[in-house]
Amino acid sequence: MVMLDSLKNLLPQKVSTAPTDLETHGKDESYPVRHPPLAVVFAESLTDIQTTLAWAREHHLPVIPFGAGTSIEGHVIPQGRAISLDVSRMNRVLEVRPQDFMAVVEPGLTRKALNEALKGTGLFFPVDPGADASLGGMAATNASGTTTVRYGGMRHNVLALQVVLANGQVLELGRGVRKTSAGYNLKDLFIGSEGTLGIITRLFLKLHPIPEHIHTLRVFFDDLSDTAQAAYAVMASGMPVARLELVDEVGIRAINHYLGRSYPEKPALFVEFHSSTKEALEAESSMALGLMQETGAISIDTARTQEERTAQWEARHQAYWALVNLFPGKEYLSTDTAVPISRMPDLVEYSSRLLREMGLTGNILGHVGDGNFHTLVVCEPGDPRAEVFSERLVEHTLALGGTCTGEHGVGLRKKKYLSKEHGPALDWMRQIKQLFDPQNLLNPGKIFD
Repeated sequence: MVMLDSLKNLLPQKVSTAPTDLETHGKDESYPVRHPPLAVVFAESLTDIQTTLAWAREHHLPVIPFGAGTSIEGHVIPQGRAISLDVSRMNRVLEVRPQDFMAVVEPGLTRKALNEALKGTGLFFPVDPGADASLGGMAATNASGTTTVRYGGMRHNVLALQVVLANGQVLELGRGVRKTSAGYNLKDLFIGSEGTLGIITRLFLKLHPIPEHIHTLRVFFDDLSDTAQAAYAVMASGMPVARLELVDEVGIRAINHYLGRSYPEKPALFVEFHSSTKEALEAESSMALGLMQETGAISIDTARTQEERTAQWEARHQAYWALVNLFPGKEYLSTDTAVPISRMPDLVEYSSRLLREMGLTGNILGHVGDGNFHTLVVCEPGDPRAEVFSERLVEHTLALGGTCTGEHGVGLRKKKYLSKEHGPALDWMRQIKQLFDPQNLLNPGKIFD
């Protein structure tokens, strides 16, 4: 297209229309619909982003920020003619300030690459969604993960942001300090905005000391309801849990098959404690074991070495791909919901019962320590029951005072639930979008139409 030639002239060697690039940027990890962009811009600087946005304003074409492509709710899929703005080449660690427990990074840097760069500092970045996502994308979706129960998600671990608005203006949001009361908190408005308000170009991230003592447990149960109740009992005890993950028997069977493990094919809790002293760690672990035995634990394994812990959490992080491998040729709907922690066992039981009632094969796993879990529904291509299941699960979640998404974000799939969840506040969200992006150029069609 002649129009794209002008973009290529503005950004030599940074604009691609190669079919493989277009295909990669027209999908995410699990949303079933695919739609390639017109072109992909591989930005390498703030100036490249501003140049792309200026060109987009002139040609009235939407721009969709793209990091690692690991989202699963359709966040990066164009809804029409659009440019994909890939920031993966903006992947530098700009500064590490160990004395301030802070790092300054570009948006395309992945979380694993950051922690690799932090080796030798005694610090780490804790937010762990499983996938090796880009940090800009993690902020854009307010990602969380296995360690959120102790360290919080992205909103808790981003001190400041640099963002570029649709009109090209650069904003510095927040400050590199642990607390501030200076004006409206616009920084947190952009965290979780899914690229609809601006493009993140720099992040100031909170770092944490690597714990001196770590104890990891795998605890198996006969019954999924007992597993969820045990998770609640541990959280209600007030113990400083660092990770508390539930994997049902279908997930354990898939992990065994995919990774060659020999775990008991029963519902399980994967638990981890981070403590400053060995004595505290042993006391916490002992108390947790007692609570879980009271709620029906039938088998307990301990991972004491770094290698054993790595193997345990690899199994949890590979659970999705293990399930996909267990059911080849099927389609998968992955949904996440979150409720107040006291209602988590109710929702786990409801989800399991609903799968059985609808005759569906599925898996329940997730971050039950903060009331959030995922349900992966396996179905034949075109089977409408998976979407019906998701709708009924979300309806029940909202009735329990929960949210339609705890960490995946809204994207395309969850936007139909926002009116019921937020009521009149949704109209104010639309007005905020109009204020920051009056031409509707930034990732249109996401969060709301």
